[in-house]
Amino acid sequence: MIDEKDLREEFVSSEEIFDGKILHVIKDTVKLPNGNITYREVIRHVGAVCIIPITDDNEVIVERQYRYPPDEVVTEIPAGKLDSPDEDRLSAAQRELHEETGITADKWTEIGEFYGAIAYSDERITMYMAQGLHFGEQKLDDDEFLTIEKVPLKTLTDDVMAGRITDAKTQTAILKAARILGI
Repeated sequence: MIDEKDLREEFVSSEEIFDGKILHVIKDTVKLPNGNITYREVIRHVGAVCIIPITDDNEVIVERQYRYPPDEVVTEIPAGKLDSPDEDRLSAAQRELHEETGITADKWTEIGEFYGAIAYSDERITMYMAQGLHFGEQKLDDDEFLTIEKVPLKTLTDDVMAGRITDAKTQTAILKAARILGI
């Protein structure tokens, strides 16, 4: 069995490529376990949260919004980036759910974390399930345009398995929530 130290790369140096509002791109020089030198282009990200809001009837509040990179309107669950690396993730989730949907919730359950693009990004997304929902007014940012709708969790699970939902955070949270709730 290979020891973990036999797999690790050693940091040599770093060069900043781009410093943007959301993404920070760096090019690191690393020494491989065999001694060879290579490069890693890495996107540094402050982190994010996503929320699967579920009604008492096991319907999920989803958003439909245009996403520029794939040039598509997609179905997603509410989500957003942290305001700072040390921001409390539950507080960020509560803020994002309220801003994007107008919803507050009585019960919050953390259902896991994941890296959406682990080969080139350190963005860690924490997933929450929100229940005991109370509906109010959206408070969208000036650059946010989205609609919300209720869809049965079972339908969304079928949509994930059929390839109709392509967003990774949404797929993961739907399948985890369905498993947790026995749907």
